[in-house]
Amino acid sequence: MIDARVVLSLAMESLRSHKLRTALTMLGVIFGVAAVVSMLSIGEGAKREAMEQISILGINNVIVRARTPEAGDGPVESFQRSPGLGVADAENIALYSDLISNVVPQRFEAIPTIRSGSIEAPVRVVATTPKFIYSSSIEVDSGRFITDADMRDFSQICVLGAKARRALFAFDDPIGRMVRIGDLDFSVVGVMADKYIGRGKVEGLELKNLNEDVYIPYSTAVKKIERAITGERIYGGRGMFFSFQTGEERNYNVPEVDQLTITVKDVAMVPPVTLLVQRILERRHAGIPDYEVVVPESLLRQSQKTQRIFNIVMGAIAGLSLLVGGIGIMNIMLATVLERTREIGTRRAVGATRGDILRQFLLESVVICLVGCMAGLIVGLTLSKGISLYAGWPTIVSPFAILLAVGVSTFVGLVFGVYPARKAATLDVIDALRYE
Repeated sequence: MIDARVVLSLAMESLRSHKLRTALTMLGVIFGVAAVVSMLSIGEGAKREAMEQISILGINNVIVRARTPEAGDGPVESFQRSPGLGVADAENIALYSDLISNVVPQRFEAIPTIRSGSIEAPVRVVATTPKFIYSSSIEVDSGRFITDADMRDFSQICVLGAKARRALFAFDDPIGRMVRIGDLDFSVVGVMADKYIGRGKVEGLELKNLNEDVYIPYSTAVKKIERAITGERIYGGRGMFFSFQTGEERNYNVPEVDQLTITVKDVAMVPPVTLLVQRILERRHAGIPDYEVVVPESLLRQSQKTQRIFNIVMGAIAGLSLLVGGIGIMNIMLATVLERTREIGTRRAVGATRGDILRQFLLESVVICLVGCMAGLIVGLTLSKGISLYAGWPTIVSPFAILLAVGVSTFVGLVFGVYPARKAATLDVIDALRYE
């Protein structure tokens, strides 16, 4: 039996003597590996971005958002009985304190910009309570957040998002400075940490850029900022209503808050708490769907399921390239066996065993695949970086993608190299020596 190092040396020498043919044979493997790496990096990047975006909403949160009901959602009496999403809903849900740690109301004011002197910045003004900081994924970077004292005193204070701070004050310290929100002056008491938002959309749900938010006390907004409503105001026995026409006039109450964020103590209890919240709201709102329930944990599961399907499809497509590359290797190796028939006969005549011939040709096939794999990894990494820079998509090359590419390449070399190697090893010595 010939030493393994000698077999490897013979295989490498054979490949070096036909550089162009070897390079062309490798192309299928190179493109296949590059496709596998780049596809999986895109999939992993999309998965990571989706998880980060969903985590912004809070994986153990249940979010209830006010929505505009449609004319066909129920009878006139039910529309008027539904109070719209409000603080009373939050208080009823918060009664289940064994399951829920806090319920935070949020009101989004119709104030598109705020000013500091002559500088103006686009923002979203969010009126909320001190508990918001415990239900949110962002933290205070400097200063402080809203306190109970601010709520009690109807204080005109605000906390700036990172982007709003940069737009208004650049590199200056904004703490203690004044900003104009609507017709009122507010003192800046804190700045929120910068939060990566990505492309702002996941599973059909559009996410707002939290860095543009400006937070003010909920009590201050209720007392001092008029609730801006689009549409006709109608004052009746139950207060203020919207009206819309669909053959007959129907009215519905203006929501008191725009969103409730419900934080569940145990993430495993999110599904039953979601059902509980839906039951409470359905009863309180007379069956009118003037709200929608968003469950980040369910969005995460759906996102992961979609991503698995995406990875399987993309991996299958990339795998076809490796299959084509493997067929190319088999064809070339069969041609090589035919071309080197006399050489095989000579080696067998001087003592080489069938096993030696089998290992030599099989090793040549594997070396072609592994060298092609290394080149494919370089191309794949370059493609991933280029896609990230050009398209703005996040790409992450995981160790799994690299191990998969190397493993599949080795497997392809073995599978598609076995038949040519066996054919070379089983050649009759006399016939091989006589071959011209």
